[in-house]
Amino acid sequence: MNFAARFFGHLHTINSHRRQVIANCFRAGIPFRGLLHDLSKYSPTEFWNGVKYYQGMRSPNEAEREDIGYSRAWMHHKGRNRHHFEFWTDYDPVTRVCQPVRMPVRFVAEMFCDRMAASKTYMKKNYTDASPLQYFLKGKKRRIIHPETSDLLESWLTLLAEKGEDAVFAEIRRAVRDARKIH
Repeated sequence: MNFAARFFGHLHTINSHRRQVIANCFRAGIPFRGLLHDLSKYSPTEFWNGVKYYQGMRSPNEAEREDIGYSRAWMHHKGRNRHHFEFWTDYDPVTRVCQPVRMPVRFVAEMFCDRMAASKTYMKKNYTDASPLQYFLKGKKRRIIHPETSDLLESWLTLLAEKGEDAVFAEIRRAVRDARKIH
């Protein structure tokens, strides 16, 4: 694939994905999170690596990992975007061991919106409402995520698979509202 095809293909993928996440976030009751979603993908570190490793059928971060052993774009991205569970690690003040931290509900909601949009972006016509759950379950044993965060995300992905978008977005809006009352 030539440079222009990779450049415009990657730009189209980012823009298409962001539009879907924004729409999902509005439905989830977190519009501001949607508007801010993945803006770092336009930064030079993420964008140019995305162009270099663009394939169209999967994240360019996977190809970058295969090439150099890690993804510079991903390292940059996860450190700036609180909807990724990888952002939420810290040292335990007692054990001094780095471990996952429970994510605030609004960021778990954005993570759900992101995963659903990513499945639609990469799977295109093969997408079903069960696709994001299947992807989540495939990597569950290897994932380093706070158990409460994992359980909440899995419950929403399961609800999507079983009852569809309207049901899951109603539940997410309720959870976000309830979390706001607490804080």
